Order: sequence, then structure tokens, then C-alpha cells
Amino acid sequence: MRIALFITCLADALYPDVGKATVRLLERLGHEVDFPTAQTCCGQMHVNTGYQPEALPLVRHFVETFEPYEAIVAPSGSCVGSVRHQHAMVARGQGDEELARRAEAVAERTYELSELLIDVLGVDDVGAYYPHRVTYHPTCHSLRMLRVGEKPLRLLRNVRGMTLLELPAADQCRGFGGTFALKNAETSTAMLADKMRNVLDTGAEALTAGDSSCLMHIGGGLSRLRSGTKTVHLAEILASTDAPAPDRRSAAGAGVPAPDEEEITASVRTPAATGGGPA
Repeated sequence: MRIALFITCLADALYPDVGKATVRLLERLGHEVDFPTAQTCCGQMHVNTGYQPEALPLVRHFVETFEPYEAIVAPSGSCVGSVRHQHAMVARGQGDEELARRAEAVAERTYELSELLIDVLGVDDVGAYYPHRVTYHPTCHSLRMLRVGEKPLRLLRNVRGMTLLELPAADQCRGFGGTFALKNAETSTAMLADKMRNVLDTGAEALTAGDSSCLMHIGGGLSRLRSGTKTVHLAEILASTDAPAPDRRSAAGAGVPAPDEEEITASVRTPAATGGGPA
């Protein structure tokens, strides 16, 4: 299958290894992956903050760039959610019905990674090997907009050497939401503290999710606790096939006592613990 990779702004700017892992995984499964270099932002940030007219050129550009492909994949439930639920709406809202129809057709072929693997490619065991204790956070857009359900967990349960630990209150948001974390800082930090507490209660070495933005937010808080718990994108776990070298960050935190309630709360009240990127 010829698949186009939509890298997303956050992966392009901050987490390129997530995009590389997605390519390695799909090529290992025998598929051809293209990277259209003309791609730009999908416009989610503009739409979410009320700038729909300004988002229209981005929607048009996305459609023109990805229209030739039979499938488009992004390592982000958030960005795929925007393509599916916002693009046609923006076009219609600005009076461009033809673009809206084209956007709907492209959206039908745009998938979050776990959707592509299970629903389109028909595989839930990708031959991954990741010998660590891992817990999974279902991100808001993948859970509520895309309704990916158990798909990421099906893939993770087939990863060899990995112990998958259940995350308490997994369906609760972690409080990032892009600019939400800046406009509602106190609410955001309280939500993050709850999420971090639940992650640490599992005893996991790593937290995984399908969105880099969520991992950036939670990882920022966890790093301030020096707990040794790291964050890793779902694509990176699924692309892993060899025994990894010892992780110095995890080893460094192996003997650190679990943080108490005050430490968790204090860690998320520092400005660097939250960010302002896409949801």
C-alpha cells in the first residue's frame, strides 16, 4: 500500500523520531511510505482559537497535498481529529462547498496510526519487542473524537517482552489542550497532578500515548519529579524490535523514592511543566 505520512507540526518541530518510527514500522510491514514535502499545519490551532477564515488556506493546502494518496497516516489522534471533524466544516463555513466535499473524501482516507494498522492493514501484532513496564494514556481526541477504543491496547498487548499496566482513571484528561494550559493554568496543573499521580501509582517505567503533545505535557511534570518514569510514543514502541541499550534516565531514577503529594503538586506549578502547542 502507498501511504502518505502527515508528520504534524509538533513531530516536525520537536519530536522527529516519532515520524521516523512510523516510517520504519510501516516499511517493516511491507508498505511504501511517502513524505509529501509540501505539507504544512492542518489548521487545528487556528480553528480551536476562533480563526476559521485564516484556517481555510491551510485546509485547502492539506487537501491539495494529500488528495493523490490512497491512505494518509499521522502519529496523532489530535491532528487526525481535526482533519476529520474540522476541515469540511471550515470550508462550508467559508462558503466553499466544493472544497468541503474534497476535504471529506481526503478525511475518509486519513487515519491515526492504530486505526491504520488494525482497520486498514489488518494487523495487531507488528513484531515489536520492548522489555519494559509500560502504562497507556488514551488521549482525549483519540478517545472521544476518533473513538479508537481498544486498538492501541490490542497492539501493545502483542509487544514481546513488555508488561502492560492498567492506568487508573485512564479516560480522564491530563489538562493540556494547547492554549488551554496557558489560559486556565490552575485547572490545567490540577488535572496534570492527578494524571501524574495515577501514572506513578502503576509503577511503570514508561508512559505511552498516541499524541506527542500529551506526552510532552505529562513528561514535563514527571521530569521535575525525577522519578525515572519516561514518556515514549506508541509509534516508537511498535517500531522497536531489538533489545534496547540501558536507559540512563531510567537507571538514574531507579533508587529515587516515589514523590509525595506535595512534590507532585509543586512540580506542575512551574511554568515549564506546561506548554502551549497543539492539543
